[in-house]
Amino acid sequence: MLLQLPYLAVSSVFAVIRLLPMSAVNKDIEILTLRHQLAVLQRQIDRPRITQADRAFLAALLQRLPRPTLRQLHLIVSPDTVLRWHRDLMRRRHADASRLKRSGRPPTRRSIRALVLRLARESSSWEYRRIHGELALLGIKVAPSTVWEILRAHRIEPAPERDRLTWAVFLRGQAHAILACDFFTATTLNGATLYVFAVIEHTSRRIRVLGATAHPTADWVTEAARNVVMDLQDAGATVRHLIRDRDSNFTRTFDAVFEAEGIEVVTTGIRMPRMNSIMERWVQVCRREEQCSGLVDRPSGWDAEGVPSRLIL
Repeated sequence: MLLQLPYLAVSSVFAVIRLLPMSAVNKDIEILTLRHQLAVLQRQIDRPRITQADRAFLAALLQRLPRPTLRQLHLIVSPDTVLRWHRDLMRRRHADASRLKRSGRPPTRRSIRALVLRLARESSSWEYRRIHGELALLGIKVAPSTVWEILRAHRIEPAPERDRLTWAVFLRGQAHAILACDFFTATTLNGATLYVFAVIEHTSRRIRVLGATAHPTADWVTEAARNVVMDLQDAGATVRHLIRDRDSNFTRTFDAVFEAEGIEVVTTGIRMPRMNSIMERWVQVCRREEQCSGLVDRPSGWDAEGVPSRLIL
């Protein structure tokens, strides 16, 4: 657009120079000819494509004509459109001028912002007023609200919440020592419902399917817990936490088996499946992709209740 406007202006100047020696009759004939050509083109083209440079040039060229005269011209666009182009040009011009004259408090210097962020990250117990006091000792004059705005713009939490260990951070930091377990149901071809007990390691996403039963009694669940402990000892895994939900199938004796091995049992919150999100996601994958379809035919090696030998996926 920056190159098109000068080109249109220069070509228009040469066109005006060419019209100077022409008589009034010749000019009228040329105007009638151009009008007819324009009418022919308008019948062939429904909506012509006009660039930004064309809009600016036409708006500047026709701004001196009165509105009645403008409505009588045979233009490729309506006169109201030309007036709207002119209003947009004037609005943009005034907006650029006001932007250059913008007043108000100047932005905080980049070095001060970097220093505020450094103090907040290295001293996580300092609130924004403490950071403001440290800046004042250094001779840096900023308002406490400015410090607060800088911290909020970079999504730095207030001091009481900055040191709080979130659940996601805990899971990432302790993934090598976390197990998660859960029950999910599988339906056989004859309509029977089996309860499948599985355990997943957070660090390796290794799945241990401990068995399936139609009646998950306390003794059966306790025996499954002992099998988990034996598998971990055989694999040499070091586990410190076991995440489970508040299902009534997990009895006190189930927790006692893990606590005897120094494994802390962490129960999820009420209606908070995201606390056991890794296990819940694997259960959804099993249901969606029918990975547990092998429970249907009851292959050899299973007992009468449909309890398989322990599997590692």
